Amino acid sequence: MTGQPASGTPQNGSALLEVSDLVVYHGQLKAIDQVSFRVFPGEVYAFIGANGAGKSTLLRTIAGLHRPSTGSIRFDGRDVTRLRPERRATAGLGMVPEGRRLFPSLTLEENLLVGASYARRGEWGIERVYELFPWMRERRNQRTEQMSGGEQQSVAIGRALVANPRVLLLDELSLGLAPVVVQRIYAMLPEILATGLTAVIVEQDVSQALRVASHIHCLLEGRTTLQGTPAQVTAAQVEAAYFGLAQTPPGAGPAEQGSAQHGPAQDGSAT
Repeated sequence: MTGQPASGTPQNGSALLEVSDLVVYHGQLKAIDQVSFRVFPGEVYAFIGANGAGKSTLLRTIAGLHRPSTGSIRFDGRDVTRLRPERRATAGLGMVPEGRRLFPSLTLEENLLVGASYARRGEWGIERVYELFPWMRERRNQRTEQMSGGEQQSVAIGRALVANPRVLLLDELSLGLAPVVVQRIYAMLPEILATGLTAVIVEQDVSQALRVASHIHCLLEGRTTLQGTPAQVTAAQVEAAYFGLAQTPPGAGPAEQGSAQHGPAQDGSAT
């Protein structure tokens, strides 16, 4: 897939997902440090950063699997910071976790039924997933432990879709997969988003993130180092933010330009 799927600028200017001054600890380690951002309907909002940057922790916190120390998470205008994970799922936050997290002894269809247990009303059901992934229909009774990594990733996506989320949280889709499989999975993203979904993705593969995202957000050791649209940032700026090669002053350069489209500049300081 090439190009940016959406401008990320809604006509009414209302954010669908808003995270403000989020701080999350793992024991004594501050994994997320004062991170703020807003995601608008139709966006593909991509978090990039090296291992240990805090990307997956951030996504898991949005899904309710980690409890923040301070800060807030608002979804569709509602404060969900203390809401249980299953309540967030039924509200419309769906997650494809890092490593798939399927039930290996269950069949493909049984794994999809697990996702459907928290389903909202909508067009996504098991039959709709089979239309998106035609190979699944004839293998619906096969245990997922017998499937390849790419096939398991597709099942994990399907499991999230059958819950009919409004925002799809995608954590490291490319992890451990061959490049051709990654391309095949990402090629399906436009069809998924065409049903009205918004996506927040975590991706170590910067080039892949830049191809699909309408907005990128770089983390380094839990802090924001760069924000903006792919068109507004240079390769050198992304590299510096990713590896911490140079500081990005708060509100400067592309970070300021990118956040200007969606309101006040967010935390753009480097570590």
